[in-house]
Amino acid sequence: MMLQLNVDILFLIFEELKNDMKSFYSYLLVNKTWCIMTVPILWRDPNIISLSDEAKSKLFDTYQHPLFNYISFWKHLDLRFIEGLMFQGNIKESNIFIIKNEIMKLFINENTRIIHLYISRNFNYKVHSIPGAEHCLSGLESFSCRSCVDQSILEGLSSICKSIKRLKFFVDSSNVNINFGIIKLIEAQKNLNEVYLFNYSVTKSFEGLIEKSLIKHADTIQYLNIRSAPVTKFLSYLVNLSSLEIEFMDPWNNLNNFENFSVPNLKILRTKHVPFNILVSLIENTKGHLTEINTFYNFNYEIVNTESIIQAIYKNCLNLKYLLFSSNNSNSIIPEFETLLIKCQFLNELILLIHDHNDYAFSWDKLFIILAKSSPISLLRFKFYSISMFNLKNIALFFYNWKNRNPMTLGICNNNSYFNKRSKNKPLEDLCEKYKLKGIIKKYIIEYSKLVDYKDFTAFN
Repeated sequence: MMLQLNVDILFLIFEELKNDMKSFYSYLLVNKTWCIMTVPILWRDPNIISLSDEAKSKLFDTYQHPLFNYISFWKHLDLRFIEGLMFQGNIKESNIFIIKNEIMKLFINENTRIIHLYISRNFNYKVHSIPGAEHCLSGLESFSCRSCVDQSILEGLSSICKSIKRLKFFVDSSNVNINFGIIKLIEAQKNLNEVYLFNYSVTKSFEGLIEKSLIKHADTIQYLNIRSAPVTKFLSYLVNLSSLEIEFMDPWNNLNNFENFSVPNLKILRTKHVPFNILVSLIENTKGHLTEINTFYNFNYEIVNTESIIQAIYKNCLNLKYLLFSSNNSNSIIPEFETLLIKCQFLNELILLIHDHNDYAFSWDKLFIILAKSSPISLLRFKFYSISMFNLKNIALFFYNWKNRNPMTLGICNNNSYFNKRSKNKPLEDLCEKYKLKGIIKKYIIEYSKLVDYKDFTAFN
């Protein structure tokens, strides 16, 4: 009984550590029990396992009967892997179809259960017709493909796969034909929860059909990531949406689709290059549940007054915990930020991206004074990005005024640092180290690479 209990506990521990691949390799060598328990976890998604060329050679060139039926543990099937096998070996062109057929039957049969499937570009093998495909793919939970995939494959999968929760669909700009297969696949699902649509606005008619098919899942979709302005008012039907990501790709010509738009259960809002009047409308039409707002904007070509977005936040988002805010060098946002800090008492992380590239410098000194004075006690994580160099005196004053507060976690990024590297930032490092020893800073990082996207800076933990 104790042995069984130990195995159960080990299983729970391994599940928690499953993303630590480096450690998992060593678990294999502890004893037979550990090996038996870790192999199925490692082989759920072999695509993420990094092997040296020598290790791959030893693994694939051996003909000894393996200890485990590794493929039976395979849950993540990326068909790019299958395609890659065809090019790695010296296979005669006349034999490629035969070998591919045999390999596909190894992965898709009555003894395997695939949960995550990715169909690669221009893949034309009818996986739904393989014997055992219904058993293997009927429990599919995650699916990714491109618009250039054979339409009949998607139609065939729609008759087998009814339990997809996570769907990613990429539209190839070179393929403007409507793929009705993806429409059928979307409509066939019973519990579609996460949807990612990339570049799907190649044709307005196709975009409209996709949006219409998503309305049928209005009760179940909770996460949506789109890279285009909607052509219909389908967003207003997604009443249970809790996370929305929108990236600007094409001109937002039809803003009428955001009129009377309400997202009552939205908790996470992430936007990139979305017009600020749309952002204000989105925030104002939430019901106070937003806990994360991420607004990334490129100010290289226009000056935008961003006070309105801050006002919308502190008037409608009192439960806010995380804010990434990008702005031009307008100092008019500073008083508004003080109001935000006072009203949003649950805020615990603040990221500011200031595009102060014009002749008028942003008043970081005034902002730092307000942050030290008015930040709620929960706000202990800061990340600051500036195109110009930070003034050491301003930062030192910020650290000094932070005394008697809990230590902060800090990230700083200068665009100039991309060229100047460590030589120009050594004084800043010394300053941070000094206040770390005083207990003002818990942890800090100074970025030396040019900021390309907000995700480049949010990776710091």
